[in-house]
Amino acid sequence: MTDVDTSPAQTASGSSFYAAMRIMPPAQREAMFHIYSFCRKVDDIADSDGPRTERLEALAQWRRDIDALYAGNPPPRVAPYQSAVKQFGLRREDFIAVIDGMEMDVPAEIRAPDEATLDLYCDRVASAVGRLSVRVFGLPEEDGIALSHNLGRALQLTNILRDIDEDAGIGRLYLPRELLDAGGIASSDPQIVAADPNVPKVCAPIVERVKVYFAKADEIMARYPRSTVRAPRIMSKYYQEILKRLLARGFAPPRQPVKLSKAAKMSILLRYAVF
Repeated sequence: MTDVDTSPAQTASGSSFYAAMRIMPPAQREAMFHIYSFCRKVDDIADSDGPRTERLEALAQWRRDIDALYAGNPPPRVAPYQSAVKQFGLRREDFIAVIDGMEMDVPAEIRAPDEATLDLYCDRVASAVGRLSVRVFGLPEEDGIALSHNLGRALQLTNILRDIDEDAGIGRLYLPRELLDAGGIASSDPQIVAADPNVPKVCAPIVERVKVYFAKADEIMARYPRSTVRAPRIMSKYYQEILKRLLARGFAPPRQPVKLSKAAKMSILLRYAVF
């Protein structure tokens, strides 16, 4: 694979992250676009319908490319990352953690993981991205790690709550085994679980967990100037609004999809980026 990441902004432009990133100063914005582009590309590999062996090899090649980047011999597609790595002290282990997280979806579809596996997955695919991002934002180490831990898990668990039916459609089930058992659902079949009337009982403790993560993340961000935490604050508010709409809709099947309109996103952007 020899694609060159020459236009990360174009890769990000269709996402809800784009508005939060493009308001940043140029060097930070460019670094965040590269981080997002990297995450998008490895996620696309994990979510593709190609043979599992080919997807595993593609992710392994990304590991080799990241290793080469940090060894000072980057192949073309990661060479543009060099300036961000140097300027913001981005860590190799966080890039690798993201790849490891994406790989968890590849050997077999994730179905009813135990709590520890789910938390590891959230750490790799979300909080590791946060650990890269907070270095770009300029947060101190301790608070940066804490913000990544809490906000990353809040966002990823909100995704899981939102995407129960979409995930079931591709054979995945991220609701943890312990909560399924407690809710009286014995099956690990995604379609059977998605249609079970006890799903709200399974989602309720996850919702409470997410609320705590959001509250802790907001508490950390409140200690810093708004200009420093503008981007993570916008993402937090986007996802808190999604959670609010999920709660208003409920989790009993059948469920209507929940997403933010462009107008809703713009309202949040104007409130937290401009005013």
